[in-house]
Amino acid sequence: MDGQENEQRDTGDEGAPASGRARRWASWPWRTGRSGRTGWLRRLGVALAVLAVTLGGVVAGTYAGGHVGTDIGPFRAELDLSPSLRGGTTVDVPPLGALLLNSHDGPTYLTVRLGALDQRRTQALIDDPASISRASQSAVADIRAGVMRLGLKTLGAAVLATLLLAGLVFRDIRRTAWAGGLALVITAGSLGLAAVTMRPQAIEEPRYEGLLVNAPAIVGDARRIANDYTKYAEQLQRLVGNVSQLYTTVSALPVYEPAPGTTRVLHVSDMHLNPTGWQLIRTVVEQFGIDVVIDTGDITDWGSEPEASFVGSIGLLKKPYVYIRGNHDSARTAAAVAQQPNAIVLDNSTTTVAGLTVAGIGDPRFTPDKNTSPAGSGLTKQVAEQVIGAGEKLATTVTGSPRPVNIALVHDPASAGPLSGTCPLVLAGHTHARQVSKLPQVPGKQPTQLFVEGSTGGAGLRGLEGEKPTPLSMSVLYFDQQKMLQAYDDITVGGTGQAQVNLERHIIKDPTQGAEVPVTPTPTRGGPESASPSPTR
Repeated sequence: MDGQENEQRDTGDEGAPASGRARRWASWPWRTGRSGRTGWLRRLGVALAVLAVTLGGVVAGTYAGGHVGTDIGPFRAELDLSPSLRGGTTVDVPPLGALLLNSHDGPTYLTVRLGALDQRRTQALIDDPASISRASQSAVADIRAGVMRLGLKTLGAAVLATLLLAGLVFRDIRRTAWAGGLALVITAGSLGLAAVTMRPQAIEEPRYEGLLVNAPAIVGDARRIANDYTKYAEQLQRLVGNVSQLYTTVSALPVYEPAPGTTRVLHVSDMHLNPTGWQLIRTVVEQFGIDVVIDTGDITDWGSEPEASFVGSIGLLKKPYVYIRGNHDSARTAAAVAQQPNAIVLDNSTTTVAGLTVAGIGDPRFTPDKNTSPAGSGLTKQVAEQVIGAGEKLATTVTGSPRPVNIALVHDPASAGPLSGTCPLVLAGHTHARQVSKLPQVPGKQPTQLFVEGSTGGAGLRGLEGEKPTPLSMSVLYFDQQKMLQAYDDITVGGTGQAQVNLERHIIKDPTQGAEVPVTPTPTRGGPESASPSPTR
């Protein structure tokens, strides 16, 4: 009997309803086996599908609806918004070129195309030049209104495209609604990120791509830009004003008027007998209103007498031409340069031109062919001491100058070290690679910047040895009335010819401290770098 009762109680317990906790425990995924895992995977797949459809809809909607037309001054402009891994803005000014601005971050890219001119408004500009100023003043409001309309239209197009795509793919109201909401969040978030990270000062340091003759008028005057660093609205007004003048001038481009007291210096180096370099120099001298040309050497390849005729183009520039000898230039080369009526050859000496006091020294080596001149290979301690010694000699000359020296010239950057603290700026060449840095500062002395220029002659014939030709490089330096460096333009010409140019403007926020660039160690006598000055070029 007892056994039967116990058996009945056991059977009754097994058949009794499970408690709520037990039911929940039994229903959890790891207790339900394959069916539970399948459910979670299915939900994950649906979520990923919704995300993929949303991204596809946002991209399609942005490309389809992310453009508006607006009036900016006399222009009918097109504003386009497109997805991008990194933000930015391009202002196309056909046929003059384009300005590339690092204006914002985020996955959106803005393109502004200044297209056709409105005939009525253009005629008004021609008849009344003062209307150019009025048109440029309204540019800020025009652009702001256009960008707002562009953002709203892009947002609506992205959400609508996502809803349509999700409806076709899922045929489910709930999933379609989720996709639409997610599209709204993604698009609004991207536009919000662009607005939050907006850098108004980016318009002051544009990168220009287009025809070289148009660069000064499109980019604008560095002196005025430096003085109005925080005034974004004025920069937009000036940009539109410059472009308006370009389009409404019938016979030629507008005259590029320098700000009062600005001194423009063109830094060239390493011509290496390339006649194209002279054509480029003449164009820049004329279009940028250059006051002085500074050449840091290697104007020839072998320093031979037949090459001396190459320097005859110096006289055609009709501007002061300050020159120091490079390691490819012989004494005969320097003498030929000195015969030019506008040339000044410095060799451990100083000169004052256009209000700037310049000191320079020629390279102590003459190595036209490093294969036949092993001592000039730049790898021996003796050669290193020669190069550094040239810098020490020039430092003594600069220190003893009766007038403060504004610029010091050396050919090899390895000679620049001893000049730290003696002057605010050192110009060099030799390496065929542009670099801007600061020399290690001497305690209690002024900071010294080192500007190394690329090759204005594209490294001559040796520039064709690589897969791509070496570009032609030069820089325009802007000095204020106190002869402090305010800004500089890096000009690079390459590829198919000298018509296409890349110009990058750099504004120096604090001229007393120089550009915000890294400090570059320089070789010293007996130091670890002394055995390896810059390789001979």
